[in-house]
Amino acid sequence: MNMEGYENYAGQVFDNRYRILKTIGVGGMAVVFEAYDLLEKRTVAVKMLREDIARDEQQVRRFVNESRAVAMLSHPNIVKIYNISVKSNIKFIVMEYIEGITLKDYMTKRGVLSLNEIISYTEQILHALDHAHAKGVVHRDIKPQNIMLLKNGVIKVMDFGIAKLPNSETLTLTDKAIGTVFYISPEQAEGKASDRRSDLYSLGVMMYEMSCGKLPFYDESPISVALKQIKDEPTPPRNINPSIPRGLEQIILSAMEKDPDVRFQSAAQMLRQLARLKADPTIVFKPNHKVETAHKNAEKKRKESDRRSSSSGERSMFPIIFGVVSAFLVVFVVSLIVIFSAFFSGDSSVITITVPNVVGYTYTTQDAVGLSSTYYKVEIEEKYDADSLKGQILEQYPTSGQKVKVSANKQKQTVRLTVSLGAETIILENYENQSRRDVELALKKLGLKVKTETIYSDTVTGGKVCYTYPAAGDAAAVGSTVTIYVSLGKVSGSNAVEVPDFRNYNETDARKLAAELSIIIAEVVYEESDKEVGRVIGQSLVPGTSVTPNSEIVLTVSGKQNTIGVGRYVPNITGLTVIQAENILSQYGLRLGKRSEMPSDLEEGLIVEQYPSPSTPITADITRVDFTVSNGEYAPGHTEEYLNIDGFMVPNIVGMTLKKARKLLEENELDLGDGYTVRSDAPSGTIVRIWIAYDYNDNPVVDYEISG
Repeated sequence: MNMEGYENYAGQVFDNRYRILKTIGVGGMAVVFEAYDLLEKRTVAVKMLREDIARDEQQVRRFVNESRAVAMLSHPNIVKIYNISVKSNIKFIVMEYIEGITLKDYMTKRGVLSLNEIISYTEQILHALDHAHAKGVVHRDIKPQNIMLLKNGVIKVMDFGIAKLPNSETLTLTDKAIGTVFYISPEQAEGKASDRRSDLYSLGVMMYEMSCGKLPFYDESPISVALKQIKDEPTPPRNINPSIPRGLEQIILSAMEKDPDVRFQSAAQMLRQLARLKADPTIVFKPNHKVETAHKNAEKKRKESDRRSSSSGERSMFPIIFGVVSAFLVVFVVSLIVIFSAFFSGDSSVITITVPNVVGYTYTTQDAVGLSSTYYKVEIEEKYDADSLKGQILEQYPTSGQKVKVSANKQKQTVRLTVSLGAETIILENYENQSRRDVELALKKLGLKVKTETIYSDTVTGGKVCYTYPAAGDAAAVGSTVTIYVSLGKVSGSNAVEVPDFRNYNETDARKLAAELSIIIAEVVYEESDKEVGRVIGQSLVPGTSVTPNSEIVLTVSGKQNTIGVGRYVPNITGLTVIQAENILSQYGLRLGKRSEMPSDLEEGLIVEQYPSPSTPITADITRVDFTVSNGEYAPGHTEEYLNIDGFMVPNIVGMTLKKARKLLEENELDLGDGYTVRSDAPSGTIVRIWIAYDYNDNPVVDYEISG
C-alpha cells in the first residue's frame, strides 16, 4: 500500500516521547513507523491507526482489541507491547522494533523448508500460543504473514487485531468469519464459535505449506477456498513430498482435523508429539481411534446431506461467505518483498546468488543460518574466544555481498566459517591443604586471576587452603577469577554455623534456609546446565564446614544468562506468606502486584499462584509479581465417582482443587497433565473440564480447564 501521505509524520513526537523516524509499511488498518523512545533511549515500532479509518467504530474496536490482547501477554515469542495510546485523535501502539522478515516471505523465497526448520519454527509458535491460550487469548489469525523471523532464527508472533479475549463481547457475523481464508479453520469459515483449537488448525495449514511448498486448499475465489476448508480433505503431505517423515504428516493432519474435538486439544499436547518427532524422526504414532470414529461419522453425515436439497443451505451460507470475503479484504496487508537475485548463465541450471552475512549468528545447521544446503557447502573452523558465546559465528569467507555462480545440489559454493568455542576453560585441581602462596602461583600460571577469602575450618590448619571457587573438578575460563578460601583454624564459641548443602534446593528455598542460618548470599551466578532452571548447582562454602554468623556465600544456579535483561529469573513465591514473598522479591528488584484469592488446600494467607510464573527471565518490563492467596476454603463438586473418557475409567476430579485432584489421580495410577485457566461460574481454583491427552511416552494423562 502507498506510503505517501505518511512521510510527513517524520520528525513529529507522539505523547512528547516517541520521535517518528520513518515509515516502515502501511497495511489495511494501520501504518507502522520506526521511532525513537526519548525516555528509554531505544528504537521502537509505532503502529498508528490509519487516518482514513480512525473514525470507523468497528476498526477502532479491533485496534483496541489488539492492544488489550498483547498487553495481557509476555513471552519471548510474542512481539512485546511497551505502551498504548487510544485517547487522542492519533491512536497508536508502541511495540518492540524487530529486524527480520515475515515467515511468509521466507517460505516464498525458500520453498519447502527442512525438517529442522519446520520443527523449530512450529515449536516456537506453539510456545507462544500455549502462553496466549493460558491467558484466555485466542489469536484467530495465525498465518505466516503474521509471524516474524529474526536473523537468529527466533520467531515472533504478531497482529492480535482479531484475537478473542477472555470474557469478550458477542461477535458480529462479519467478525465471526475472520482470519485469512487460506489458513482459516472450518468453524471460523462457518461462523461458529472458535477457541484455541482453531489456532492449532491454522498452524497445521502453515506446517503443510512449509512441508510441501504449497497450500492444502487454493483457488482464485476466496469463497471456494472457504468451502474447501469446511468440506474437503487435504491431499496427504507425503503424496506431494515423500521425503517428509510419516510422523510429521500425522501431526499435520491431526492439527487439520475438521472436527475440533478430534484435533490436538492444546498447544502443549501438540508440543509433546513434536518433541517425540524431534527426538526420533522415524517415529510413527499410534492410530487415534477417536479420529477414525469421527471420520466414519462425518462420512455418514456427508452422504445423508447429499441426499437433501442444498439450495436453502447454500443461501444460508451466503452471509457467512460474504463475511469471509469482507474480512479477507480488510485484514490483508502488504508483505515485505524479499528480492532474491538470480542471473542465468548459458547453462539454465546455473544461477548467480549473493553470499549472505552470517557473522554474529549462532551456528546450529547451515540451513538455519541461511546458507542453504542446496547451494552451499559449509566448512567449520572452531576457536576459543572469550568475548563471544559458544557457537557464535566470528568470521566468514567469502564475505557477505559477493556474487557466486551455483547449481542446485551440483555446483555448490564453499563457505568457511570460524565458529566460537566460547572462553577457553581449565579444569581446576584439588588444592586442599596446600599453602596459600603455592596455590596463588599455580593458578596465575594457568592464566587465572586470584582472589583470597578467609574462613574458619575444623579440618584444615590455619594458613592452608580449604577449597577454591569454582571447586576442584569444575571448569574456569582463562582470564576469570578463582577465589581461594584460606583457613583461620577452628571457629571459637558456641555460635558457629554449619554450612548446609544448598545443592538441589531451588533458589527461593536456598535463600530462606540461608536467612534462617544467618548466612549471607553475597552473589548468585547463573550458568547453563542440564538441571531445571532455578536449581542450585554449586556453592562457594563447602557443606559441613563451620563459619561465623553472617559469613558470605556465593551460589551457582542453573539458568541461561538473559542477554536482554539483568540475567535473573522470577523466583518461586508459591507456598509463602505475603511478608516472606515481599522479602524474596525485594532481593530481585521486584515487588508484589495485584492480589486475588481462591479456594485451596493450603493454609489461609499462603500464596497459591503467581504471574509471571517462576523461572521467567526478568526483563526491563517485569517489575511486579501478581499473586493469588488461599482463602482457606474448599468446595468439592463432583457428582460421580468415575467417568469413562475415551475408554479410560478416570476419577471424576471436576469441582476439585489441583491438590486434591492430583492426589486422587495418583492413587489411580494416572497423572495430571496440562491445565488452562478459563472464566467460569464455578469457584475460582476448581477444575471445570477434563479430557485424556498423552505424554512424551504416549502414556495417558488428564488435561484440564480450571476456573480462574
